[in-house]
Amino acid sequence: MKDEWGGIATARPSQLEGAYHWFHRLIALACLAMGIFYWVRLLGVYPGLLWRFDLMPIHWQVACLVLAVLYPFAAVGLWLLASWGPVIWFLCAGGEIAMFGPFAAYFGQRNGLLAFHVLVAAIYVAFRVTMHLRKRRAAV
Repeated sequence: MKDEWGGIATARPSQLEGAYHWFHRLIALACLAMGIFYWVRLLGVYPGLLWRFDLMPIHWQVACLVLAVLYPFAAVGLWLLASWGPVIWFLCAGGEIAMFGPFAAYFGQRNGLLAFHVLVAAIYVAFRVTMHLRKRRAAV
């Protein structure tokens, strides 16, 4: 396909790639919201039990600090469609799955959040496998 101005060949993304890009952007917004949630906890804006950094147990302090820093980075990487965005998201999701899964005795249970992370990971894998199979078919 030729560009009307310079005659440069341009490739338009397929519908699958467009959906993949929108998926990344939606997850980026979710990561930004979760990052803000952890920053609210760190700053003590919300007047709840253990919502101030100095009143949290050490395991919550470490988890909140790490996730408050990593979630915004994941959001930027996902929004920009950078290859490191899903990697940072995977670190955040893995941390929260560990927190609210095996270490639920320390952090409590948040089954909805665990289901969200598993669903996002499954959709991401489905996108990547479908795109890989489509590229293999196109190469043949």
